[in-house]
Amino acid sequence: MFKVFLVEDESVIREGLKNNIPWEECGYELVGEASDGEMALPMIRELRPDLLITDIKMPFMDGLALSHIVKSEYPDMKIIIISGYDDFDYADYSTDHRDNNFRNYEKKRRKTNKE
Repeated sequence: MFKVFLVEDESVIREGLKNNIPWEECGYELVGEASDGEMALPMIRELRPDLLITDIKMPFMDGLALSHIVKSEYPDMKIIIISGYDDFDYADYSTDHRDNNFRNYEKKRRKTNKE
């Protein structure tokens, strides 16, 4: 099983993701969750998930800071950053310039929405 850790400060969103995705049917095991990066980091260090799914903007330690630390300590860990944030410049800042997948997806989405 591919181990997943979820970080989201809004409990309704976190519970929705946790309870509405058929994790095990998809080959994933949700091994932990936290409401911010500060709480998540020691748990991530202990559980060593394969995938981190994190909100971009949270109190205490946001998803950007968390992702930076996790990527430096666990370079093979995959990270998905989720956001309802409208300001693309903030989201664009979050991307690691070695991996343009987020920016490319967002640019395609924005172009499609303008047409």
